[in-house]
Amino acid sequence: MGQNGAGKTSLIKHFNGLLKPSSGIVRVDDIETTKTSVATLAKKVGFVFQNPDNQLFSETVEDEIAFALKNFGFDKETIDKRVTWALEFLSLSQYRKTSPFLLSGGERKRVALASVLAWNPETLVLDEPTIGQDHEQKEKLRQFIIQLQNEKKTVVMVTHDVEFVAECNPRVILMREGKIIADGPSKSILTSPKLLEECSIVLPQITQVFTKLAPIGLPDNIIDVDEAETALIAKAKENRYY
Repeated sequence: MGQNGAGKTSLIKHFNGLLKPSSGIVRVDDIETTKTSVATLAKKVGFVFQNPDNQLFSETVEDEIAFALKNFGFDKETIDKRVTWALEFLSLSQYRKTSPFLLSGGERKRVALASVLAWNPETLVLDEPTIGQDHEQKEKLRQFIIQLQNEKKTVVMVTHDVEFVAECNPRVILMREGKIIADGPSKSILTSPKLLEECSIVLPQITQVFTKLAPIGLPDNIIDVDEAETALIAKAKENRYY
């Protein structure tokens, strides 16, 4: 997370070799990115661009999702199953035979995401994945990220969506002017007004509310709804309102 121009996207483009380091070393699974191809790294690291139009090129949504699977040598039966799964997961089944360029911005974003999720990479890199997505799609994405974490996969996300980050509750790295200025659990980072202000990020709305309620004895470090419910019920019981 960080303000525009902080270097977030430049950094993550090093993870699959789209950019090569001019100094230092970047390794993915002990492989130096300067010594291997983007195509080889892509099997390990799936990258979803912020602008889907930089990623899409096929005539139909189905072909778009199947493209990488074919290149990676999956058999036809597996390709058909993975394409169908990705279409259903991201609510795109009705657009199977449609050109991705006829879809809305949010729908194209989902097609780009589906085309990467279909081959199930070990590491998933997402650049502003929630832009143009409604609450239902954001919740599906959150649940999928949790699923990937349970499968011991790595998810790296660049985002300005502080509410989504609060609900995901991941490790947060703050960047400013090409440097890391903070790194830690989201609960500690997202409840620090000074740190967030340095990076032009606002506190999560629920944190803003509880910060104002702190004088009546409520905690000021709440970042998600479940925590808020627990804190409010405890306070109500304390005052015999529950």
